Parts: sequence; structure tokens; C-alpha cells
Amino acid sequence: MQRRLFLNRLAQSAAAVGLPGWMGQAHAADEGLTAQSVTIGTSLSLTGILAGAGVEHTAGIKAAFAAYNLTGGMHGRELRLLVKDDAYSPPRALDNVRQMVDTGSVFALMSLMGTATTAAALPLIELQGVPCVGPVTGASSLRSTSQRNIFHVRASYSDETMRVAQQLLNMGMKDIAVIYLDNPFGKEFLRDAERAMANYQIKSAGNFALVADGSNAQQVVSQVLDARAGAVLLGTTGTATTSVLLALRSKATALPIAGISVSVISSELPKMGPAARGLALTQVFPDPTKTKLSAVRSYQTAMRAHGNNNFGGSSFEGWVNAQVLIEGLRRAGRELTRDRLRLALGSIKRMDLGEYSLGFSLPAPFVASQFVDLAVLGADGARVS
Repeated sequence: MQRRLFLNRLAQSAAAVGLPGWMGQAHAADEGLTAQSVTIGTSLSLTGILAGAGVEHTAGIKAAFAAYNLTGGMHGRELRLLVKDDAYSPPRALDNVRQMVDTGSVFALMSLMGTATTAAALPLIELQGVPCVGPVTGASSLRSTSQRNIFHVRASYSDETMRVAQQLLNMGMKDIAVIYLDNPFGKEFLRDAERAMANYQIKSAGNFALVADGSNAQQVVSQVLDARAGAVLLGTTGTATTSVLLALRSKATALPIAGISVSVISSELPKMGPAARGLALTQVFPDPTKTKLSAVRSYQTAMRAHGNNNFGGSSFEGWVNAQVLIEGLRRAGRELTRDRLRLALGSIKRMDLGEYSLGFSLPAPFVASQFVDLAVLGADGARVS
């Protein structure tokens, strides 16, 4: 074992001699890229209001990596995931990314979770030239033509909000109350919602700010009911959504409620119970329980093989993000550099996962999907339409 490690180190040192300047980025990731492994880093919530989503999302990535490693790995290298918890805190997310990048612990990044947390890390990512796949945010403010290293997978919040506003219009809804999380994500959603409602000439019943931990849910619900809202549009997430939904259902059982995809994460559904019945949500990925899609069957097979039978939107997104990264690494070839990976990801024009396709458009911002569907939940949280 010691002899093999010595020879591998010797080979890495020899390969580093005389490399042209443009390959300096790969040298900076020595620990993230070795002869035996490629380490990918992520910073997301394993604690805090998005803990459930972070844990599930990580499970999807790990299942995808484990399945691929069984095939021989990435050009003989094992795919590894380095996970750091930021508890949905922008300063912690930045510190996590800085530590991973500065120490050379990771070759690339993926699945940074949250609008404010991703925004905090973006300048460093661009400065250091580290490819980052699939931020778990649809914020349009994070999709800039100047970005060379961010490869978005999911559709934007603007796309989602337009879709749900159109549905509200088709249903004849008016006097819509918007409940938004009082943080950067929620405020950007509010701007999208106001544009969408103006576009479809939908009358507003007012906008109501929900604190990130949901502690003012009862107060917000009282304000919504005082405004005589005809329906509610949610731009919330995590445990805050559970708090406000339970409060709404306790006082207005029949009030129509709709939200964008991140409003409800699957780990919160058991807490919602019957309150989830009739909730309409946009979906930016196919239904992870819809096994007639081969993409879903592959995802579920990978999860089961990794000892996890808990199928949900968060882990499916993690699995999809992993597939995009894997394809980029595969196309980049055996002589991996960050430049090669960046170019390889941009070359993915159509990637068929099985009745579900993705592909990046050029020029930046790089966005692989504009898929937006609408689902209505039953009392057990399962999709009924």
C-alpha cells in the first residue's frame, strides 16, 4: 500500500513539472484531484430550517456517485463528495467554500443551497475559476451573463411564478395574497410574483412577510384573512412553510394555496399531514415517484442500492445535478483540469436521462432546463394530479 501511494505521489509530482500556466487551476486542486479520486464539494443546510432538504439532496448525490463508482469511476478515479453544513447562513457558506477552495480540498463544486448562501459564494467562485453545477436556487439575480463557472440546472423562480400565476388566472382567482420569506430568496420571489400578477392583471390582496423561522406565522395568517384574500401564493420554504400552512388551514380550511417548488420540501410533508391536501406547487423536475420515466427508475435504483428508500424531490434534484456533473467530467477526459471541465459542461446541448432531457444554452448564463410542471398534493403529500 505504501509503495503504491509513493508511486502515485511521484507520478503526480512528475506530471506537475513544466505544466503551462493555464493548468495552474488544476494544480491548485491537488487534494481534490488525485490519481485515485475526484472530490466535489458542496455547502448546504444539514441543520436549520432547510436541514431536511439538505440531508435529502446530499443523499441523492451520494447515491449517484456510488452507482457511477461501481462502473469503474471517472476514468478510473473514484468520485467523492465533501459536504459542509452552512445552516442556511451566507457567512458560513462563504467560509465553507473558501476553506474548500483555498486548501485545494475539492476539484469542483455543486449544489450550493439557497439564494443568499449561493450569492455570498459566487464572487469567490468566479475569482478562483471553480466550476459549480446545480445551485439549488432559481433566483434570476444569480443568473448573469458574466458568469463563466456557474451551471444552473433547475428552471428559474421567474419561470415558476409565471406558471403558477397563469394557473391562478385560469381558475378565475383574484385578490391574491403573497406570503414571502423575509430574506433575499423571499424578496426576489416577491418581485417575480408582482411582475407575474401584473402581467396577467391579477388583483393583489397584499404582500405579507414571514420571518425565516416561521415564528410570526399566526400574525401573518391573521393579516391575510383580514385582507379577505381569495387565494394565497407562497414564496416560503423549509420549516417556515409548515408553520404558515398549518396556521392557514386551522383558520381557513378551503382557502386555495399555491407555491413554487421550494415552498415545500418532502421532509416537511409528514409534519403537514392533512394540511397538505389541495396544495398546488410548481415542479422543476419530474415527479420522483413516476416510475414510468426511466430517469426516475434509475434514480430509485441508485437510492435503493445506497440503502435509501426515501424518494423525494430534494434527493432527485441531487441525483440529477450529479448526472450533469458526471457527464461534464466524462467529456472533459482523463487529463482533467477545471478549464476542461468548464468547456465540457458548456458542450452539453442535449443530455437524455430517460424521457427527461437537459442541455445548456450559450452564451451565459448557463441554464440546463426550463421544465416547469404543476402538481396538486393529496392529504399524504403525494401528488394527485
